[in-house]
Formats: sequence, structure tokens, C-alpha cells
Amino acid sequence: MDEREARASLKDLGERLAKARGGLPPKLAARGAAPTQDALAFGLRIGLELVVAVVVSVAIGWAIDSWLGTKPAAMVVMFFLGVTAGMWNVYRAVTGMGMKVGARGGKASAAGDDEGED
Repeated sequence: MDEREARASLKDLGERLAKARGGLPPKLAARGAAPTQDALAFGLRIGLELVVAVVVSVAIGWAIDSWLGTKPAAMVVMFFLGVTAGMWNVYRAVTGMGMKVGARGGKASAAGDDEGED
């Protein structure tokens, strides 16, 4: 494939993409994602926040129990700490949808300026 064929192929691809995006509202066409996909991604994030916190904390509890020989005391304690941490992560994710990244983040401004940062 020479350069002319490659350019023609890319131009054809661009035209097909423009045609496919023609049925979408301009805001969605520019983003490339539908609201359903955004909601699904957010739901998946919420589920993973909770499950991963519990699994990691139980694994740490199991390791502590194996090391100290206190089965199952540390694992039970770490399970409840994991559930608490998972719920806290879910709460932060749900309430902080318009927030900057980080624990001390403030509301994101429309202009994107960096007010309030250290």
C-alpha cells in the first residue's frame, strides 16, 4: 500500500465515521459515548469499589491470621473494616461526582481554573 492508497483509505474511514455519527446529537457525537454507557461505567465503578475493598481487607486479615496464628479473629475484624472502607468509597464516589480528584478537592469550575489548589 503506497501513500496515496493510505490517504484514500483514511479519508474513506473519516467519511464513514462522520456518516455514522450523523444520527447522534452533536454533544454525544463529539464525546463518542452514550449516556447509558456512562451510567454503566459508573455502576461498575461503584460495584468494584465495594468488592475490592472487602476482598483486599479479608486477604490482609487472612495473612495476619496465618502469620500470628489467630485464625479467624483478624480476618473477621478486617472483613468489617473492608465493608466500612468500601461503603466509604462508594459514598465518596456518589457524592463527589462534580469534584476534583483528591481527598481535599473542591468543586470543579466551569472555566477549569485551579483555584484552591496548593
